[in-house]
Amino acid sequence: MNRPVANTWFPALVLLPLLFSHAGSMAATAVVPTHDGQVLETLASPTVRSRPPVPAGTLVVATPELLRQVRAEIAQARQSGDTRHWGRAQAMLAPWWDRPAAPVDIAVLQATVQQGRHAFDAAHALLRGVVARAPAHAQAWLDLAALERLRADYPAALHACDGVARAGAEPYAAACRLEIMSLQGRHDVATAGLRALARDSRAPAQRGWLLSLHAEALERAGRDALALSAYRASLQAAADLYTSIALSDLLLRAGDAAQALVVLAPVAATDAVVLRRATALRRLGDTRWLELRATLQSRAAELARRGDDPDLHGREAALVALWLQDDAPRALQSARRNLQLQREPVDWWVALHSAARAGDAAAWTELQHQRKATGLHDRRLDRTPQELLASGGKP
Repeated sequence: MNRPVANTWFPALVLLPLLFSHAGSMAATAVVPTHDGQVLETLASPTVRSRPPVPAGTLVVATPELLRQVRAEIAQARQSGDTRHWGRAQAMLAPWWDRPAAPVDIAVLQATVQQGRHAFDAAHALLRGVVARAPAHAQAWLDLAALERLRADYPAALHACDGVARAGAEPYAAACRLEIMSLQGRHDVATAGLRALARDSRAPAQRGWLLSLHAEALERAGRDALALSAYRASLQAAADLYTSIALSDLLLRAGDAAQALVVLAPVAATDAVVLRRATALRRLGDTRWLELRATLQSRAAELARRGDDPDLHGREAALVALWLQDDAPRALQSARRNLQLQREPVDWWVALHSAARAGDAAAWTELQHQRKATGLHDRRLDRTPQELLASGGKP
C-alpha cells in the first residue's frame, strides 16, 4: 500500500510517494465488466495508449502540464487501486522511459510508477542513479528511503534520510529518521518525536500523514489504545485510504469488526478494502462475506488472464488464504514468496501468523530468525504462536 505524503513543507517536493508505508499493500483492483456492452472508460485522448515511438536523439520537453497530469494519474492510482491509472502515467512518460539522460524529475516519476506496480528492484536502481546525478534531489532521496525500508535495510534507509536532510527538507528528514528508529525498537524516542512533529504541523494533509506515522509507531510499541486515537485523529485531519485500512486492521485485531466496517464504508473498494470487509462480515456471521470472497477470486483470475505475475500480490493472496479460505499452508507459501519482494512489518506478521495457523514450528522459528536479523523490533511480532493466534490474528 502506498501512502501519499503531505507536500506543503518543502515546495520542491511536489509528489511525495509513500514515505514509510506499506508500499505494496493496496493491491491493484481489476475492473471486470458485467456485460459485453459495458463502457469501462472514455479516454480523453486516443493517443494516450498508442504514443508512437520517439526516434533516438529526439529532444522531448517535459512540460509542467504533462508533469501535473502524470502526478494526477499517480494520485488516482493510489486512491482507487485501479491499475489503468498506472498505465496512463507510464504512457505519458514513454518518451523518456528507461532513458539514461531523462530529466531527473521524469526519472523519479518513472520510479514512482514502477513502485506502484511492485517493480521495486527497478525503482530502486533508477533512484540510485538519480541521487548519483542529482545529490540534492530531496524527492529521490525520500523515495529511496521508502524502498530501503521496504527491503528492511534500515542502515541504508537512514543514509537516504540523511540525503533528504542534505537536500534541505529537514522536517521530512526528521520524520524519515523517526520512522526508522521506531522500526529499530527505539519506540519512546520515535513516538515522542512523531507526536511533536504532528502537533507542530498546521497543514491538514501534513498533519494527517504525521499522525498516521505516529499511530503505526504506537502499534509497533504495543500501545494500541493510543494508536487507535492517533489513527482517528489522522483521518479527521485528512481522510486517506491507507490510514483507513490501517485503522481497520487495528480494529479487527481488537475484535471490533463492526467498527472496522464503519471505517471502510466510505473508501474505494480496492482489493485490500474488499478483503477486510469480507473478513469483518465473516466475523460478524454475515453471509455476504462469501460474495466478497467471490469478487476477490474473480479479480485475481482477471489479473492472471492479463498476464500479471501473481507473486507481485503475494501479501493479498496470503491474507485471502488465511482469512477467507482457512488454508494456512497455502497462505504460508504465498507469504514466504512475498517476503522475497517486500519486508515490512505487515509482511512478517502475515508469514508468522500463517506459520502459527499451519502449526509449522520449523517455519515459525526460521521466520523469526530472519526477521530479527533485519533488526526489526515490533511487539506485535514478539509473541509465541499461541499468543499471536489468541490476539485476534490481525496485523
